[in-house]
Amino acid sequence: MKLLAAISQHGLGHLAQAAPVLNALRTLHPELELTIWSGLGNAALQARIEGPFKHRLESVDFGLVMHNAMRVDQAASHAAYLAFHVDWPARVRQEAEWLRTRAFDQVFADIAYLPLAAAAEAGIRSVAMCSLNWADIAQAYLSDLPGMSEILGQMHAAYASAGVFLQPTPSMPMPALARRRSIAPIAATGRHRRAELIKNLALPVSSKLVLIGFGGIGYQGQGRLPEMADVIWLTPDDWLNNYDASRVDIIAFGRAGLPFIDLLASSDALITKVGYGSFVEAAAHAVPVLYLDRPDWPETPYLAEWLIGQGNATAIDEPILFTGQLAQELANLWLQPRKPAIRADGADQAARLLLAR
Repeated sequence: MKLLAAISQHGLGHLAQAAPVLNALRTLHPELELTIWSGLGNAALQARIEGPFKHRLESVDFGLVMHNAMRVDQAASHAAYLAFHVDWPARVRQEAEWLRTRAFDQVFADIAYLPLAAAAEAGIRSVAMCSLNWADIAQAYLSDLPGMSEILGQMHAAYASAGVFLQPTPSMPMPALARRRSIAPIAATGRHRRAELIKNLALPVSSKLVLIGFGGIGYQGQGRLPEMADVIWLTPDDWLNNYDASRVDIIAFGRAGLPFIDLLASSDALITKVGYGSFVEAAAHAVPVLYLDRPDWPETPYLAEWLIGQGNATAIDEPILFTGQLAQELANLWLQPRKPAIRADGADQAARLLLAR
């Protein structure tokens, strides 16, 4: 099979969904010829995707332009969509020709819609997969702005052209997509390496490891993490800029020296925003979650309800992250009866569906 995988670079959550599927597909079909079209860097792709692939390092979509991981830049997003859809039919034809000349057998998109429209134009099979789609997300933020009615129509048509739209549990409903199909949750699996981490970092055995992860979109917030007895914060490298050397309780990912998924599997809690990858990977490793609420984000009610039902989780308002109240929130989280890790075998289901098409 010669496959094009188009992966959104809106954070790392789409890669977290797509990579397990591509890895499962390669296991089932070792002769897979894989090309990735994504604005994500090669290092980020190689950290999640096993085996060789070609890389078209170019933005395949942008989703929304963000001020940071929590806040949408509405004006910039509107301008970006107007620019992205200039002479849309010609752009679709151009990409269809690119697909034809490379003789792809199938297009797999999470959740870029331009490759889906191009695949339909080129007569190539396509599969879309995601817990959301950009048409519904853009509708929520931009529908009343000039020019968006036509653009949203083009987006919906592109998604509707996919042979099937796979919805990994949990997902937004997406009732406008007639060819949608639900599959099981998708999550990468990490190794529990807590003892190794404690030893390498010379930490007390009693340490509580709390991982800070916001899905690949920059976020530092407006404050500093509080100092708490026995709590060690595992943070993105750039968070160190907010702290001096006296804060021995702040350890950056780079110093920890483990892949993010292994850090997650080894942690006592995750602090994150609402997002598919973080929520499902935490539940797949039975790691409790404190999440910053995002009431404006259309996925929030569906992801939050699922995580609270399947895992251990509590929503907090953003300012609490940088106050002493965080200690009580974590204590309450750890008092919840621990739920077992969920089974997340949706990647294998998706891979088999790709092979069957």
